[in-house]
Amino acid sequence: MTTTLTCPAPAKLNLFLHITGRRDDGYHLLQTLFRFIDLNDTLHFSLRQDGEIHRTNDIADVPEAQDLCVRAAKLLQAETGCPLGVDITLEKVIPMGGGLGGGSSDAATTLIALNRLWNLNVKRTRLMQLGLQLGADVPVFVFGENAFAEGIGEALQAYPLPENWYVVLFPPVHVPTAKIFTHPELTRDSVSFTMRTLSKQQLRNDLQTVVCQLYPEVSRYIAALAQFGNAMMTGSGACVFAEFANHELAEAALQKLPAEMRGVVAQGLIKHPLHDWVSQ
Repeated sequence: MTTTLTCPAPAKLNLFLHITGRRDDGYHLLQTLFRFIDLNDTLHFSLRQDGEIHRTNDIADVPEAQDLCVRAAKLLQAETGCPLGVDITLEKVIPMGGGLGGGSSDAATTLIALNRLWNLNVKRTRLMQLGLQLGADVPVFVFGENAFAEGIGEALQAYPLPENWYVVLFPPVHVPTAKIFTHPELTRDSVSFTMRTLSKQQLRNDLQTVVCQLYPEVSRYIAALAQFGNAMMTGSGACVFAEFANHELAEAALQKLPAEMRGVVAQGLIKHPLHDWVSQ
């Protein structure tokens, strides 16, 4: 019987993000294209027989009770009545508050890993439903494929993408998602389109204007990266990215940026590294 697992939790980019409306409950309706990249956190899971669930290391500004990994584990345990527990060690690499989906990815990896460690055999659709209780971005990581998303981000259709490369920059600001989505100047009237016509659309991030207004540093990073390609913010920020055809072009662009602009070169993934761990 397996008693330990070490698993990646990859970051995502929003290759575009259009806000098409707002529901009565406050959630925003959107269209976006999720892209996994090989920048990832790493999670270590150790089986416990006593049913206890704990995070074994400190994460700055994230109390254990609020940690999405711990919440995901407790949700799965409650859903299945599983008597087992787990110790979770989380190695954070993905910046928090950057729009790269790190917390959501950690939660999804926890659901996938514990489904295996606890030998539960919960199907992908149900894990996605559980993930939605934790956050709107969690289901796509359980879905495990690059995806065109609608609704609040949970209505997913697989969308094949080439293995492009990206420069991803980390502006030194933390952007609160709720602050951006509730801002009075945020437009919520982008016209919906179908996945079939995606390649013909003018794509943008509808949140970017508001974020750049509130956080000029994000605007500065976008301008610097825009010298080398179409630079855009991901999610609700603050991280920004540009796409390149190969590693050499991406690395050359990163090296030409000002030294204080922290960032990485990352490759797009065809699918989530744990995609095949979950049965349909």
